[in-house]
Amino acid sequence: MVEALERVLPRMAEHTVAAVTAEVPSYADAFGGRMGQNIENAVQLALGAFLRLTTRAHGADPGPRLTPALDGAYDLGRGEARNGRSIDALLAAYRVGARVAWRELSAAAVGAGVSAGTTARFAEMVFAFIDELSAASVAGHADELAAAGRVRQRRLDRLAAELLAGEPQAQLVASAEQANWKPPKTLSAVVLAEAETRK
Repeated sequence: MVEALERVLPRMAEHTVAAVTAEVPSYADAFGGRMGQNIENAVQLALGAFLRLTTRAHGADPGPRLTPALDGAYDLGRGEARNGRSIDALLAAYRVGARVAWRELSAAAVGAGVSAGTTARFAEMVFAFIDELSAASVAGHADELAAAGRVRQRRLDRLAAELLAGEPQAQLVASAEQANWKPPKTLSAVVLAEAETRK
């Protein structure tokens, strides 16, 4: 069975990529350039990891075999956040990919004369694997957003310190741009006694 699956792996990856670009509008143009190469690599990595997972002994720890695929999924989630996209498109791509992969896998299983029980077990494994990839991507997306938020907050804090220190306008404008902060049209100054402020 594994040999039959390995033979269809390149075709499966190609069909998966084609289905994602056709069915997930956010990815229609994403397969060009660096992002496209990252996605195609992640598809190949994920499918290869799934095949290795199917050959492990029943009850064996799948961790080491899944780590590269899960790392790739995590990085895809981070990339989506860096590009300002929500995680929804990537999760939709996983669902499309799972459907296409299952269609290819089940056809290979039937062609190899695999029993209905074993074919059903493959189905469970496909969808459990997609759940793990999805969870890794969600974690990567969340971590990237948190990191970006911390960076922005540090930049805003630096801008506030520069404003209070009376730095030159050019410096303030540059710091505001780095912090992605647009100065308001008007400002109000509030004067408080030092005893009334919190530090």
